[in-house]
Amino acid sequence: MSKVMYEGWMVRYGRRKIGRSFIHMRYFVLENRLLAYYKRKPQDSQVPIKTLLIDGNCRVEDRGLKTHHGHMLYVLSVYNKKEKYHRITMAAFNIQEVLIWKEKIESIIDQHQEPQVTNGNKYVSFDYKSGMDDGRIASSDHECQFSAQEDEDDAPPSLLRRTTIGNGPPDSIFDWTQEFDSELSNHNANNQAFSRKNWRLLQSQNGLRIFEELLEVDYLPRSCSRAMKAVGAVEATCEEIFGLVMSMDGTRFEWDCSFQYGSLVEEVDGHTAVLYHRLQLDWFPMFVWPRDLCYVRYWRRNDDGSYVVLFRSREHENCGQQPGYVRAHVESGGYNISPLKSRNGKPRTQVQHLMQVDLKGWGVGYISSFQQHCLLQMLNSVAGLREWFAQTDERGAPPRIPVMVNMASSSVSSGKTQKIDELSVPAGPSLDQTNAASRNSVLMDEYSDEDEEQMPEAEQEVCQTKSDNDAKRTVPKEPPIEKIDLSCFSGNLRHDDHDKSRDCWRISDGNNFRVRSKHFCYNKTKIPAGKHVMDLVAVDWFKDTKRMDHVARRHGCAAQVASEKGLFSLVFNFQVPGSTHYSMVFYFVTRELIPGSLLHRFVEGDDEFRNSRLKLIPSVPKGSWIVRQSVGSTPCLLGKAVDCNYIRGPKYLEVDIDIGSSTVANGVLGLVIGVITTLVVDMAFLVQANTTDELPERLIGAVRVSHIELLSAIVPNLDADPS
Repeated sequence: MSKVMYEGWMVRYGRRKIGRSFIHMRYFVLENRLLAYYKRKPQDSQVPIKTLLIDGNCRVEDRGLKTHHGHMLYVLSVYNKKEKYHRITMAAFNIQEVLIWKEKIESIIDQHQEPQVTNGNKYVSFDYKSGMDDGRIASSDHECQFSAQEDEDDAPPSLLRRTTIGNGPPDSIFDWTQEFDSELSNHNANNQAFSRKNWRLLQSQNGLRIFEELLEVDYLPRSCSRAMKAVGAVEATCEEIFGLVMSMDGTRFEWDCSFQYGSLVEEVDGHTAVLYHRLQLDWFPMFVWPRDLCYVRYWRRNDDGSYVVLFRSREHENCGQQPGYVRAHVESGGYNISPLKSRNGKPRTQVQHLMQVDLKGWGVGYISSFQQHCLLQMLNSVAGLREWFAQTDERGAPPRIPVMVNMASSSVSSGKTQKIDELSVPAGPSLDQTNAASRNSVLMDEYSDEDEEQMPEAEQEVCQTKSDNDAKRTVPKEPPIEKIDLSCFSGNLRHDDHDKSRDCWRISDGNNFRVRSKHFCYNKTKIPAGKHVMDLVAVDWFKDTKRMDHVARRHGCAAQVASEKGLFSLVFNFQVPGSTHYSMVFYFVTRELIPGSLLHRFVEGDDEFRNSRLKLIPSVPKGSWIVRQSVGSTPCLLGKAVDCNYIRGPKYLEVDIDIGSSTVANGVLGLVIGVITTLVVDMAFLVQANTTDELPERLIGAVRVSHIELLSAIVPNLDADPS
């Protein structure tokens, strides 16, 4: 058997023939001659879904960022230059994982290229340099000038690796991070009103150095306002900061005080996108209209590990003027994220944030301090980044950006007012809206047989027949797993998926919870949990004058129904003490337990093993600040915190969790029970993984209970079935 060079869970990204993208979780294995992926971690002689032979003709293509239901994925495509239609496309929610895979695959390609390099020719690297040739660089979706030579039979023996970073920055965007000589400045003179040369320190604020640009002009028109930039050091890696800067979800409110709302208007390619952005400016908001932006954003990663993000305003037919907002204009802006030497073992990064913006409106012309005050507020986000990383352990959260809703038709309407109404977007995403979008972004069924490859649009029509035949030959057919019919299960607590519903439950998105990754033992990283292992089929809400144990024996409950159908159930019974005892019971069902799996070992193990592994991840998305702080979101080993009683039935395992057995838990419960009707609570259950063989962790299931009413609890009949 070949030596495994690297392996782990990654996202399979592709596009169906109807044009819609799909993503699956797949297990990728890289050997010294082969890249393959499987539906689950391979055992024995399991046949992979697809394989690709790795040799010196292979290339790793960086496709940049792709958006799927609000989640941003970093995509790589591996292919053989002699057979470009046969490729494997893989992705991840964080760029660190993608960079590791890219480095591993390229190192194997280099090893196989060494025998091919003869006559003293050496392998050289092609680096991106701004302004080369026609100002464009190697495309992530099209071949560049170097790869065109490689396809010829008489190609030169010198091998070149392509550094693919999209189609390069649009011509309208000025790359302020590059140093220009006089010749290049003259070459770009048509695109720039003036050349930049020096910066002057304006002030130091919140640990940042604020600079103002010195210009080589005698007169500066109002439309070309002075650029300002903030420079600061952040104790985090470049990748962590880059992921946070690229996202426009609820996390941005925690570090960017000028952010109100953002959404994706158009995805141009993996490195370029058009965004809509609403600003939250605090300069006399009672009298000054709020500002919004529509701009193109381009990003790249340099060879030294730094990241560049560039902004420039532009008009877009799907993002017209919004009622009640003044459209500001970004002349130039963005971030330059560069690594610094670590200090005391902690990574350090220099973050430069530049903005040259005309805020428009009457305030700019009449009040000189208006523009500078608002610019300083926007630049202060660098200090927000520094403090966010200093005060949180949640690193590497997957970046998200909502897609702009209610887009106007591509045909321009003659009625301008009608078009504005169609483009209206909410003032800002509420937490419920964010979670609703997150539900839509759930990964597709892990056991789905869909694994279509994405091709460039120009190639799809020509090669459709060929790719269909290849797919039939290369992808083994496996019988689809039959889904469980959930209609036969019921509980007395209502199931409702609407965000504003009360006294009900619904399945919580697994990606709201972070669990231990495959490499947790080495780097302590956590990843979004993804798909649940079991299905939550029913929830019961009981009350009685005494504690209710072994509720799964109740005739007609979900566990008994599942047993009759040959299914296995895992029942969690949260017992709440008091003058009236309450129990909230969750029923999770699966067809069968996989022998040898961590969940199977938990079910068949002894109580000591169960107590050391059963983990709960709580969260309170809605509720008072004191309750959210008291409950927290730190994972908890239930068997260590409270008393757990395990009851093993023929086709089920019930866990009775006595909340009253812990003084701390009882104190928190006393705080929660009084305001339970105002709370929305998320809970995720899992078995803790401690070794590399057990990682990554998988959720048993997750549930959200909303605004529970004590009066809706019923008294159960716990008498055993007389039959």
